[in-house]
Amino acid sequence: MLNVKKQDVMFTGIQPTGLLTLGNYCGTMCNWKIIQKKYQCFFCIADLHALTTRSYDHSIKYNFSANILDMVALYLACGVSPYDSIIFVQSHVYTHSQLYWILSNFVYFGELSRMTQFKKKISTYKKNINLSLFCYPVLMAADILLYQTNYVSVGSDQKQHVELVKKIARRFNSIYGDVFIIPDILITSRECKIMALQEPTKKMSKSDNNKNNTIFLLDNLDVIRLKLLQSLTDSDPLSRIKYNIYDKPGISNLLSILSFLTQQNISALEYEFKNYRYFDFKKQLSDIVCDTISKIQKLYFKFREDENYLIDILKFGAKKSLIYSKKNLFSVLQVLDL
Repeated sequence: MLNVKKQDVMFTGIQPTGLLTLGNYCGTMCNWKIIQKKYQCFFCIADLHALTTRSYDHSIKYNFSANILDMVALYLACGVSPYDSIIFVQSHVYTHSQLYWILSNFVYFGELSRMTQFKKKISTYKKNINLSLFCYPVLMAADILLYQTNYVSVGSDQKQHVELVKKIARRFNSIYGDVFIIPDILITSRECKIMALQEPTKKMSKSDNNKNNTIFLLDNLDVIRLKLLQSLTDSDPLSRIKYNIYDKPGISNLLSILSFLTQQNISALEYEFKNYRYFDFKKQLSDIVCDTISKIQKLYFKFREDENYLIDILKFGAKKSLIYSKKNLFSVLQVLDL
């Protein structure tokens, strides 16, 4: 049985459109084991959001059912407990779509058209932009507000969307009273933004076309070592291991990864590796990265073998999510006289 807690609520959602990355782990997932002890956590597998990608790029083929189970197993491997937290699939809880439609009446066209991610997408897929991609932030608002969420765990690319969620909640509350809690982004002491290995000026992404840019949590360990050894550095003739995101973004990114995984500050690492060549530094880093990921993989494969267990977790999660969300949706319907 779920340990029902009265603490503040934390909500996070990830699309089941590909394997999770070292960037996901260092950015948010590493904190979940600790966070769930402090907050009532809802871990949403956002399959409805993933349809926006599938519909505008038909070359992408996703095995959603398998990807969803992969994600549950990875959540468990990273320390999420189905007894302390609620793990569920977005489409299994109909209240998300219902609140989405209601909230769409409290968002303006101009606000959605100014979303940075939307503008990036339309520049890439000019001939095939669907309405759901445009309205994506409204469904995200429904996801969050449905659970009277206090804190949202998101990546840096979603911060603008969270600000819109807060604006929608305030707009609704200004008309109907204090119906929604205004959420904040969860700030933790242990997180790190990981950049692409071959293009260290952009964020590491699971959807990157260049797979050498990304370390996936389920990559073969030899593949991980090769990606790190081949990662972009710079033309510094002295091969100095120095942190400078402007002149040495590649080395700075690798130092950030090492600092995060070892919990040593950057200056201490610069001193420790001051006489190392880039290649030797990368070898040391790859050992530490592979050690971290191998522990996750060992647990992942153990959980992934028992599909019935994973499915039961999702069924239980959907049931609990519906109980929470129906209560909050009812409050919304009441003030709207529906």
